[in-house]
Amino acid sequence: MPEISEFTASLADMLKSTVPMTRTLNLEYTEITTERAVVLLPDQPEYRNHVGGPHAGAMFTLAESASGAVVLAAFGDQMGRAVPLPVRAELGWMKLAKGPVTATAELGRPVAEVIAELDAGRRPEFPVEVAVRREDGAETSHLTIVWTLRPNR
Repeated sequence: MPEISEFTASLADMLKSTVPMTRTLNLEYTEITTERAVVLLPDQPEYRNHVGGPHAGAMFTLAESASGAVVLAAFGDQMGRAVPLPVRAELGWMKLAKGPVTATAELGRPVAEVIAELDAGRRPEFPVEVAVRREDGAETSHLTIVWTLRPNR
């Protein structure tokens, strides 16, 4: 595994300790910034489907976990006044996945713009685009996960 930043390691440790599914699937956080997160799902026979690739549920969890990591990196400092929550997701399957797969999640709106909406008393929504790829780089699925910052009451 390549060397990761201290920030990535710290946030990855927090996610692994608070989100049991990340440990169950042995997800590996390789990059987390306020704009993108990259997470690896290792090839594990116990999580394969009927055609020998990662089960769709495991791949969705991978993608959702990557999106959550970038959201926490971008808006973690807002947790005292709002909780980030996924609102909806759209998923498209393109190619058969085999072996380890990597999800790359990218924040779809500028952080400052989302926080400005929150500051204005609105409940902002923002997309996170997630590409899931096999080792050869082929995109196997794509998700758009729309998140919100729900103000604390």
